[in-house]
Amino acid sequence: MERGETGRYEITTAGGEEVRAFVPAPLPPVPRLMFGGALEQDLESAVLALGRLDGVSALLPDKTLFLYSCVRREAILSSQIEGTQSSFSDLLLFELDETPGVPLDDVILVSNYVAALEYGLERLRGGFPLSNRLIREIHGVLLSRGRGSERSPGEFRRSQNWIGGTRPGNAVFVPPPPLEVPNSMSALEQFLHARDDGLPVLARAGLAHVQFETIHPFLDGNGRVGRLLITFLLCHAGLLQEPLLYLSLYLKENRSTYYQLLDRVRHTGDWDAWLAFFFAGVKVTAEGAVSTAHRLGDLFREDRAKIEPSGRRVGSALRVHEALKARPILSLPQAGRDTGLSFPAVSSAMDLLADLGVARELTGRRRNRLFVYDRYLAILNEGITI
Repeated sequence: MERGETGRYEITTAGGEEVRAFVPAPLPPVPRLMFGGALEQDLESAVLALGRLDGVSALLPDKTLFLYSCVRREAILSSQIEGTQSSFSDLLLFELDETPGVPLDDVILVSNYVAALEYGLERLRGGFPLSNRLIREIHGVLLSRGRGSERSPGEFRRSQNWIGGTRPGNAVFVPPPPLEVPNSMSALEQFLHARDDGLPVLARAGLAHVQFETIHPFLDGNGRVGRLLITFLLCHAGLLQEPLLYLSLYLKENRSTYYQLLDRVRHTGDWDAWLAFFFAGVKVTAEGAVSTAHRLGDLFREDRAKIEPSGRRVGSALRVHEALKARPILSLPQAGRDTGLSFPAVSSAMDLLADLGVARELTGRRRNRLFVYDRYLAILNEGITI
């Protein structure tokens, strides 16, 4: 349904030229959204898929392992949308203080994203409300190091930004003037906590994402924070017990449609088309995460079965296997710290895992060797451009 433009234009000066900056109207949409027919079916399918994802997380023997991989996978995919080239291997090498295979700035960007995501979730678990203050804090962590660290981390912008084009005058989209940002974000915060408008939680998350991207309240990092906002809102509202849903791969694979639908909302008010796309993304992503959880469980059981008949080294080999599940690229000293085993025991156990085809040595060196859990890493790298 087309409702007309969802905001107003303000004439402002940026870069020495006059531009029309778009100021979105507060949510919820007017006239109100009507959930019926195909849109209601899309919503129900997405909610059911989320329920299955939430259920599988409760059945995982060690959900921290799955969370570890989900968070890092999302960090890489979300950062790749912003132009980085980091792979899962690059991030893991960086976390081991080893040299990644891409520019350091790219990996720092991804590492910052992991830190921002974990920081936000920890605050929410501690009872802190999903609020503009928390959004600014998350942004501060996201831009704390490396590229973008000079662009006012943790602060709403005080100058005009734009999207696309080489200058404000030929931009694809110009967000609100800086003086409008505080009021727009305050209205968004109120919408996040509204309970009297009859909106389902998943619809609220979809609407809030578009509104945040339209306001574009920061000088840098808006896309990454906007994608995090979806997961934070679902966890905060109790629709997910664990932060297992991340839409970056879906948005990356459907980037042109995503941008077209954002523009259509702003210019025609077609929230229904956006929500249909958003609900489909939630369903596809949740189903993919459930499949990944099952595949990882099968892989770990298969490899454990390979290790168990290994005689006197079986105990140490199983402990090193557990360490590789937690860190799919691992040095021998780190494996020793993680397992409490001596260096000779760790080395012998890792050699056994390599002989069994569970692990592979990466460096070809006799000293300072690194081992990779290839089949595990291959699953985690699916959809990531390497």
